[in-house]
Amino acid sequence: MSVVDAQVVLDGERIVPVYTPASVAEAVAVATALRRGGIGAIEVTLRTPVALAAIAAIAEAVPDIAVGAGTVLDAEQLRAVQHAGATFAVSPGCTPELLQAGRDAALAYLPGVATGSEVMAALAAGYRLLKLFPAEPINALALLSAWRGPFAQVRFCPTGGIDATRARDYLRQPNVACLGGSWLTPADALAQGDWGRIETLAREAVATLGAG
Repeated sequence: MSVVDAQVVLDGERIVPVYTPASVAEAVAVATALRRGGIGAIEVTLRTPVALAAIAAIAEAVPDIAVGAGTVLDAEQLRAVQHAGATFAVSPGCTPELLQAGRDAALAYLPGVATGSEVMAALAAGYRLLKLFPAEPINALALLSAWRGPFAQVRFCPTGGIDATRARDYLRQPNVACLGGSWLTPADALAQGDWGRIETLAREAVATLGAG
């Protein structure tokens, strides 16, 4: 099978909030707040036991937001998130198993890369939108600049340590299609159930970064 075009699935979204769910109810509230703020995609990480249920609940309750799964580490997880209703999946790295599973899946898959060799492997498997992780620790802005020449056909979604200020620098790069960040879902807002603040942060991102 051919690779599902992740850029089509994300439909021009520039910011993909990265969120780790504490409960299904929280997940639906967060997705609703982000959508009201103008954000059209969310990455739910598979780092808690409720993650798959949270993805399923968001897909049902907030159908106009593209819900994705993050921290996908193997083919079994990729199949599980597809079954839960995710429309895209993201990994912190890539393996031959996952690259093949992504081709077999009926959802968009963004392999994770941090080296030129990983970019080449993903390219050979048919992928053109790749997660660049962990962005800040590996000085991803410099990598993005260096890779524009040899990997002109590739677009990236940098993730890892990016805040609202640094997001501007990344989104100026011509080979950045979108980026992932957790600043739209801060821990204190989640703990307090402050969905209004999350909506406000989303609106600010759309207004200042052209995120929606």
